[in-house]
Amino acid sequence: MIEIGRVKYKDYSKSNLVFTEEVLKIIEHLHDKFSKRVVDIRQKRKIVLHDLLNDSKSNVVESLLNSGTSQTGQNWQLDVPDELFTPGIEISGPSSQTSMFINGLNPTPDGFRADGDLDDDEDAGGHNLQDTINSALNRKAAVQGNLEYFDEVKQKQYEVKPGKLPFFMHRERGLSLDEFEFLIDDEPISASILGTTLTLMHCGREQQKKGDFIYFYIPKIESHIEAEFWKDFFDEACIVIKGLDGNKIKAIMLVESLPIALDMENILFSLGKYAAGLNAARWDLKASVLEFIMTKQELVWPDRFDVNVGSTPFMVSIFRHLVAVCFKHGGVPIGGMATALPHRDEEINEMAAKSITADKTWEAENGFLRGWVAHIYHMKTAATPFKQLRNSGWVPTEEMKNPELYPLNNLNLKPDGELTQEGTRRNARTIIEYLEGWFNGRGAKGIDSLEGVPGKRPALMEDLATARISIAQTTQRILNESRCSDTGEQHSKTLVRKIFHQEFEDIIKIRPEKRDIYEKALNLGLFWLDNYLDLNFDSLGSINRNNF
Repeated sequence: MIEIGRVKYKDYSKSNLVFTEEVLKIIEHLHDKFSKRVVDIRQKRKIVLHDLLNDSKSNVVESLLNSGTSQTGQNWQLDVPDELFTPGIEISGPSSQTSMFINGLNPTPDGFRADGDLDDDEDAGGHNLQDTINSALNRKAAVQGNLEYFDEVKQKQYEVKPGKLPFFMHRERGLSLDEFEFLIDDEPISASILGTTLTLMHCGREQQKKGDFIYFYIPKIESHIEAEFWKDFFDEACIVIKGLDGNKIKAIMLVESLPIALDMENILFSLGKYAAGLNAARWDLKASVLEFIMTKQELVWPDRFDVNVGSTPFMVSIFRHLVAVCFKHGGVPIGGMATALPHRDEEINEMAAKSITADKTWEAENGFLRGWVAHIYHMKTAATPFKQLRNSGWVPTEEMKNPELYPLNNLNLKPDGELTQEGTRRNARTIIEYLEGWFNGRGAKGIDSLEGVPGKRPALMEDLATARISIAQTTQRILNESRCSDTGEQHSKTLVRKIFHQEFEDIIKIRPEKRDIYEKALNLGLFWLDNYLDLNFDSLGSINRNNF
């Protein structure tokens, strides 16, 4: 560990370029001012969640609907740069993986380039200090125009190609996580404070030198109080960091928890001048819903693969309400992720393209301006519905601008569909496969949860959100002793552990050379499951890899 005054951090490659004397001084200041508030936010979250879990008679939606001061009916307007109203697509990927980051910034072979780049150090990142260091350096170099990388294994040079780059949408880790490899007074720093400060000081200042805005996605937010936290954080950062203009920092908040899905107008207002819009998260929102209804037997979900956005009434209501809130206040509504990966079989690529087109057409026609895509291969397909509709002269109806026409007070949080053992088995497979990647320092991985089963389908780029919903849904089935429609068996901890071990053995038959790391993944998956069964929903990012 490097020790400088009150600070200790693990000495990773190029850490000296990131943790300069100036940077460390600012990190200490912002830690001292905001760390207590982070702790308070975490405690409040747990109280709200566990009060609902322990009250068998409560209506979750009614309990969470905001009952205090409300911005509903008010007509305040956001100040959002024109650039953020560009229709199209944002490419998503880990900002720490230089080759992937460069590929996302570059055009496809036919010249199509993403409109925005979601450079991610959150769910697609490895949740470690090295990734945060790499992200800071990669983002800065991309803005400066000198980002390059040579892959020694592939003997391949990666460079950013000339032309207008996508605008950057930075995503740091959420308020629930600490960075255990960076300590102040021997206590880990909030990963949010660390990552956001580094981005502002390295990449952010370079962006503003060029006259650009600094854009953030703010993840894992659960109340308007947390939006106020970020407003205050940005205010203070602009006071203490030389060269920052707060009027040129904007953020879009991810609607990926049930509490803020029911309080969108207030959280948008509470972020103040930094607010630019809302993103319709999918998997994390589903996982959050599952966590809040975990103990309610009448709300046990079907297989997660059946819970599609356009055909699930409560998600349709939430997302139409989101769009209306943005339209009403001049914000930007951003849609969800297209996760399909390219395949050597062109028929599978055509299947994926058809599915992506249908999904993005639904989003565009419901008012979303852009969506996300996980791989450059499908960028143009994912972008086309947004661009075609907006370029046709389409404008939203007056009804689409009125959140009151999309009420949230009577949401039914139980989707329709089958509850099968195959669905649980696919969850277990996804968890083990994801955790194998996580042990290798990857936050996102291509996964086919039906690997080995006949049939044609694309693998999907899955990040932590997919693993989270998989563990949450499996836990819900055990706690409520749910019966499988395909086998007639009742879910139990014994049955699910058996399924985990069967999926592990099936994977090892395919990749026997990776037995050791998959065994770690299996053990961590079962540990994570035990945590959830104890109603401990702490993020995977809070777990120490070295313990496994």
